[in-house]
Amino acid sequence: MAYKLLFILIEGDDDERFFESVVKPFLQERYSAIKFWQYAKENEKRKVNIVKSINSMKADYLYVGDIDDVPCVTSKKERIIDDFDENVTKDKIIIVIKEIESWYLAGLDEMASKKLGIRKKIKTTDNVVKEQFNQSIPKKMPRSVFMRKILENYDVKVAEGKNRSFEYFLNNWMIDSKH
Repeated sequence: MAYKLLFILIEGDDDERFFESVVKPFLQERYSAIKFWQYAKENEKRKVNIVKSINSMKADYLYVGDIDDVPCVTSKKERIIDDFDENVTKDKIIIVIKEIESWYLAGLDEMASKKLGIRKKIKTTDNVVKEQFNQSIPKKMPRSVFMRKILENYDVKVAEGKNRSFEYFLNNWMIDSKH
């Protein structure tokens, strides 16, 4: 295999932890190296320059972002493309609905949820936001510990059934050999 580099552009630590644990193992067979770059604390010029640099290296990339309060995926992708002076292409943008915390919770089956102290049964995480996620953290357990425990019990097949944006990403990037 020729050397093939993938950059995954993510918002912050929670995203990196998730992608390192859940996504990277699926993509490793296709790439010689996978690197993460957190963009949330960077200014616009630096973000654009990073993407230009990735493009000039002929490396592959994924830009991962939460949908936040934008009404639809297409609008969110258009905003991102505008923010990056059209250096990012639509097919490389992954939109998490609603926030990365929803992808974390999606991977827990009923038994794992109980084991982690989550009392409320969750059928779908499509509308879960950070605040709801934080309410499910057991008292006296640090958020980062809770997130690591979720990842230790994570089931991709369960997540596929509980979150539509994760299902889309799984089927179009994680298990699709076209990319």
